[in-house]
Amino acid sequence: MANRIKQFSTIPELNLDLAALFAQAAKQAIAEKGHFTVALTGGSSPVGLYELLAKTPYREQVAWEHVYVFWGDERWVPLTDSRSNAKMSFETLLNHVPVPDEQVFPMWSDELDAIEFAVAYERLLKRYLGDEGVFDLILLGMGADGHTASWFPGTAVLDERAKWVDAYYLPSQEMYRVTLTVSLVNHAKQIAVVAYGANKAEALHQVLEGATNPQVYPAQLIDARDVTWFVDQAAASKLTH
Repeated sequence: MANRIKQFSTIPELNLDLAALFAQAAKQAIAEKGHFTVALTGGSSPVGLYELLAKTPYREQVAWEHVYVFWGDERWVPLTDSRSNAKMSFETLLNHVPVPDEQVFPMWSDELDAIEFAVAYERLLKRYLGDEGVFDLILLGMGADGHTASWFPGTAVLDERAKWVDAYYLPSQEMYRVTLTVSLVNHAKQIAVVAYGANKAEALHQVLEGATNPQVYPAQLIDARDVTWFVDQAAASKLTH
């Protein structure tokens, strides 16, 4: 796994650099093919990034009318639920930039169950990404347990290679999760992974420098052509180089 690791003294500095990467990736994709496909991440890690992108100067640096927004994973809860990754993304970013509603694709349906929805979302992705399934940019976070997207330790989704999207029940959370799979994520042109805080230090060390054991540290499965880790000093404290 080839990784570029960028370490920052503060979270605001990290977010500034990541916002610049987002804007540049969008500019390049739109210049090359007229649109930009991105998969957003949820949780608390990207909130500062999204708030930055919603404001000057980054708001003006992205041609939002040419952006197509998807998600890397989601808790199977309505968009009004406080646990929804999409809800957070709308509140911090999407409600504040001129992305056309028809170009935003949350992982939720009132009409389908989670398993059915995963099949429908894969069809949707094939319509916009083509047969090869290449995102311009995928944003990911990493949990203190080494999970990313909804690739949790010891789950069957870690071995899924045929599907682009999968859904499964996670007993520890008592809910279904919907997620892009390993094979689709690793086709992305570019991946940015955000991990900060001392509670991520051991997992980050194991993912980047430990023995290969993705059943325990699923983020080891990230293996795209261009992967950048955005970390703070606390998260990087156990890295040896």
